[in-house]
Amino acid sequence: MKRSIYLLALAFSASSAYAQETILPARPQDKPVYLTNAVIHVGNGQVIENGTIAFAKGKITAVGAGVSASGDATVLDMKGQHVYPGIIAPDTKLGLVEFESVRATIDAREVGEINPSIRSLISYNTDSKVINTLRSNGILLAQVTPEGGIVSGTSSVVQLDAWNWEDAAYKTDNALHFFIPRLVNTGGRGFRGPQPRDPVKEGLEKVEAVRVFFREAKAYLQENKHAATNIKFEAMRRLFNREQKLFIHCELVKEMLIAIDFAKEFNMEVVIVGGADSWQITDLLKQNNIAVVLTQPHSLPLMADDDIDQPYKTAAQLQKAGVLFCLSNEGFWQQRNLGFEAGTASAFGLSREEALSAVTLNAAKILGIDKITGSLETGKDANIAVSTGDMLDMKSSVITRAFIQGREINLDNKQHQLYEKYQQKYQIK
Repeated sequence: MKRSIYLLALAFSASSAYAQETILPARPQDKPVYLTNAVIHVGNGQVIENGTIAFAKGKITAVGAGVSASGDATVLDMKGQHVYPGIIAPDTKLGLVEFESVRATIDAREVGEINPSIRSLISYNTDSKVINTLRSNGILLAQVTPEGGIVSGTSSVVQLDAWNWEDAAYKTDNALHFFIPRLVNTGGRGFRGPQPRDPVKEGLEKVEAVRVFFREAKAYLQENKHAATNIKFEAMRRLFNREQKLFIHCELVKEMLIAIDFAKEFNMEVVIVGGADSWQITDLLKQNNIAVVLTQPHSLPLMADDDIDQPYKTAAQLQKAGVLFCLSNEGFWQQRNLGFEAGTASAFGLSREEALSAVTLNAAKILGIDKITGSLETGKDANIAVSTGDMLDMKSSVITRAFIQGREINLDNKQHQLYEKYQQKYQIK
């Protein structure tokens, strides 16, 4: 019996070492930590050479060039490494999808067209193995977003080191998501030739149905007594109270004009997600205080007559016009490249520190969490990534340490373990 137990334990330890990583959430920070001799990129444009950042109980307590460590602190010499705010990934299916080809692992969609009561947070899977690949590239927070239908439900911001979705919750139900149908006529051709449908007309009809729903919800919420509770209307209460933002997913100018109309009619904070054509209406966006989440900067132009490099330089055009924006990526595992996409934007008009803000402080502002994260400033959460090189450069970026709310997290992942496994097998040095 003892022999069987021993063999079972041995087999389990071997499988744990080489087949599947098991990474536990880090323990709470128990003593002050000082990162010294570092190049500190604050996230707001400021860079501190040979600086020190201190944090205790999960909060940043000091940042600067002349910070002295206390007697009971842990002092880590960074030896010239770069210290950054953790990257924030907006608009992602992370933790809602594990394998796109396996239906049982997909939990990002709900049936029906208008579902404001859907909450993505309660479906967030903290055991997703994809999360570990993001953390090792400096992504420490994410906005988990539902999709499907036209009004898909609410997103929440999560921190990527948690036992369950309750632990992960960083900003709960921060935004409602409205997906405007693509208002473009593609020629109406299908498998069997021309189709009788008009996609633009159908799209506008769906938009009008959402507008009517919003009006009815507003009227319902203005009444004090109801014969019966309407769950979908009740789910709109925080939006009309401006406790939530309305994230409208659209790309074309005509679609963004609809988003601006919604902001005006219902007096809501509207954020455009996508915004491929946003460079054409920067004045309107600035005038109406509309922020933009630029998705998939590494892509071809939306229109055939656009400049071939338009997706790369849109960020700089928004920056120049004074429009608040941040960068995002499609899907879930793709988010690991978010920092490198910011690096591309810095090669097409943004400064290096502006590009960093596009994936840190700007994202925090748009998501409503900038008072507690997004930059390395005193009083904010210690969400920190340390890299031997430029975190926005795929060639030189090597994340050596990361902290979420002061907890030093494990940066291992299955891909790294496989690398080590076959390095040993083939004795690669």
